[in-house]
Amino acid sequence: MDSVFSQLSVMGSSLALIFGLILLWRRGVTAYISAFTWQSRVITAVTVVVAYFGHDHELYWVAGALFILKGLVIPRLLRRMERRFAAERELEPYVNTATSLVISGLLVLFGYAITRPLVALSQLPTRAGMPLAMGLVLVSLFVIVSRKKALTQVIGFLMLENGLALLAVLGTYGIPLIVELGVFLDVLMGFLVMQIFVYQIHETFESIDVEQLNRLRH
Repeated sequence: MDSVFSQLSVMGSSLALIFGLILLWRRGVTAYISAFTWQSRVITAVTVVVAYFGHDHELYWVAGALFILKGLVIPRLLRRMERRFAAERELEPYVNTATSLVISGLLVLFGYAITRPLVALSQLPTRAGMPLAMGLVLVSLFVIVSRKKALTQVIGFLMLENGLALLAVLGTYGIPLIVELGVFLDVLMGFLVMQIFVYQIHETFESIDVEQLNRLRH
């Protein structure tokens, strides 16, 4: 039973990481939104698996909240932003695609290195998926700093939070429901603030390229 549990957690973590890499591989915002949506649903499924095998009924509520907020509500808001900004593409990121994929591979290896002591000490069946979750966190941080479009950075932030949520579920079998609900509220409020920020950039510069903010220095 633990073997099946471990395999499912690794499979889910691997899929979540692959969806995160799409932000470095593809250029279209539509692909980014789809990747975030499916990543959120995969993490929801992992949470359900942990709830079932770990006999933690509170995690079912966490999975439900995760699916509604990140699998339905936020993707819908992102698509609305995409239509508003005519789906500007990430044509010239700070780091090109080939280099980005190489760096992301190194970041995943670094994630394995820094979680190795924790995995060695842990007895949880989900421990094999933890390095992948840490890799997703690091890749998402790289997306935020290497992309120029504000909307891409917003999606990178949301994927960063997904990585942290996945790491929490795998590493602790989930955190208390009230704490998780507070985190969801923080994520929603943070997303709404970033949405306002993106709209302001677009109205001021008729673009969502954060590099345009350099104009404010002059």
